[in-house]
Amino acid sequence: MNQIEFTTAEREALQYWRFHHPHPRVQRKMEALYLKSQGLAPAEISRLCVISKPTFSRDLHAYQEGGIEKLKEVPFHRRQSQLADYHVRIEADFRQRPPASVAEAAARIAELTGLQRGPTQVRQFLKSLGMKPRKVGQIPAKADVTKQEDFKTERLEPRLAEAKSGQRVVFFMDAAHFVFAPFLGLVWCFERLFVKAPNGRQRLNVLAALNATTREIFSVKNLTYITSETVCELLRLLAGAHPGVLITVVLDNARYQRCALVQNLAASLGIELLFLPAYSPNLNLIERLWKFVKKTCLYSKYYADHHAFQQAIIACIAQAPTKYREELESLLTLKFQTFKDVPVIGEESNVCLFPIVKTAQRKVSSKAA
Repeated sequence: MNQIEFTTAEREALQYWRFHHPHPRVQRKMEALYLKSQGLAPAEISRLCVISKPTFSRDLHAYQEGGIEKLKEVPFHRRQSQLADYHVRIEADFRQRPPASVAEAAARIAELTGLQRGPTQVRQFLKSLGMKPRKVGQIPAKADVTKQEDFKTERLEPRLAEAKSGQRVVFFMDAAHFVFAPFLGLVWCFERLFVKAPNGRQRLNVLAALNATTREIFSVKNLTYITSETVCELLRLLAGAHPGVLITVVLDNARYQRCALVQNLAASLGIELLFLPAYSPNLNLIERLWKFVKKTCLYSKYYADHHAFQQAIIACIAQAPTKYREELESLLTLKFQTFKDVPVIGEESNVCLFPIVKTAQRKVSSKAA
């Protein structure tokens, strides 16, 4: 066996990587060479590391050729999938019309290449292309992307910067209308579960304002309708809670918010009303709060009566800045999604159409059989 002189730096590197390298096979190589640097005999090293002498000899030669970096190599010899020969064609087709399921992807791959592959192989191939299942987002069809970008950079972000520095208070205002009905959600279960559907269409209306920096929430609730008087009541609450402070309220263009009564009161209270561009819920921070409330206390939940339903919503909103503060920390960041240069499914490509057609064909075939 060749004699190797190890420097102090090499011994320290072997000592480190035999514990810290992420791959166990490389750790074993480092362990064997470290024991060699400590003067152990090859037979003893093979016994302690549970490797054969040829394996140790091969690792030793690798170290002599390329040092520690050579030992870090983990050569895996795998057969390449035949689908790899068609990856350019498949990727181009899937970018133009994304598959809605692995079954659809398998069927379309068969049409493109003539290769039949099972769900597991197709799923692995899709991952190798950089694809993964993602929930499709929605863009309001009438949203003006340019106006949204200008509003965000020129009007919203400067005021948020002032809020962070304590020069201003910024609130995001919106109303939510919670109907006393089942909110169906996903649950991990052993069999399909059902939730009781209460009678009637009673609802709880909540008009709320969310502080952009402190997450403080002010709200007005009723069981009838949100009107301009409701908005005025909330504005008075905000002005009373922050006397002598610049207040900006970001809100949408609902008629009961943009009317003269509301604008005149806001001016008299020294509150700036910052109206969002049309069809821009993505720029209203409080929309994320409503989503959280529904997910936390309504999805897949049953309430025996409307009073219990109301109390669950009211309690969730009241506890948002305290009990749920940690969960909302990442949700209520002051980063806003805009739709400049985002990929959009075209009207000519209905991703749901393909699997429905295939299912129908299978049913017809089975009946014919």
